[in-house]
Amino acid sequence: MKFENILVEKNKEIGTIIINRPKKLNALNKTTIEELHVAFNDLNNNNAIKVVLLTGSGDKAFVAGADISEFANFSVDEGGSLAAQGQELLFNFVENLETPVIALVNGFALGGGLELAMSCHFRIASDNAKMGLPETSLGVIPGYGGTQRLPQLIGKGKAMELIMTAGMIDANEAKSYGLVNYVVAQEELLPLAEKLASKIKRNSSVAISKAIKAINANYKDGISGFDEEVKQFGSCFGTEDFKEGTTAFLEKRKPNFPGE
Repeated sequence: MKFENILVEKNKEIGTIIINRPKKLNALNKTTIEELHVAFNDLNNNNAIKVVLLTGSGDKAFVAGADISEFANFSVDEGGSLAAQGQELLFNFVENLETPVIALVNGFALGGGLELAMSCHFRIASDNAKMGLPETSLGVIPGYGGTQRLPQLIGKGKAMELIMTAGMIDANEAKSYGLVNYVVAQEELLPLAEKLASKIKRNSSVAISKAIKAINANYKDGISGFDEEVKQFGSCFGTEDFKEGTTAFLEKRKPNFPGE
């Protein structure tokens, strides 16, 4: 598929998706969301890809928000459908992806942009990054999971403050709240991501996918995270990766995981 608003690169078991709308500060519109879904799905189904990196083009914005012009005149029903479809197609989809996704927040991550970053499995940021959910200043609330994921990541009180004030925080504040794992200079962001990805991809991709399921289960209503952990732990014993990992350990060598 030829993409209009994103770029996809593959190199040494790492897939990189770049949201490429620099004139719009990489704002999310319907087409971009659809293209991101296709790209994530393709990379997830590619057995050669062990880690996915997500970032925005340029040095000003990861994603500056949603493209407001697309929904400014929506009705109640249209607004609800917009949120539901977006969550299913992209935000929940990324969160539950079997392949780990690292967000490289390289500038503004506002509204839908921060919601997209929070959907990723973890985040790193450049020191010029600014993050926030300013939707209440537009008479609306975050609709792509922001009211749920932000409290999960930084706690209810601070999330309430940020959403109610429509305020922004800088990268170091975000790190202090646990919203991002690392803050580095802009030119160090990609090398850091690649270093983290290299550590991830040397481990069992099958085990990592099961760990993602177990961790996410803790945040889903009606599901016991502990029960899911037991289920996923047990299922590891039927995999070729488990056989290889334990055999390599006993033979005092590095494992060569088949990804099965």
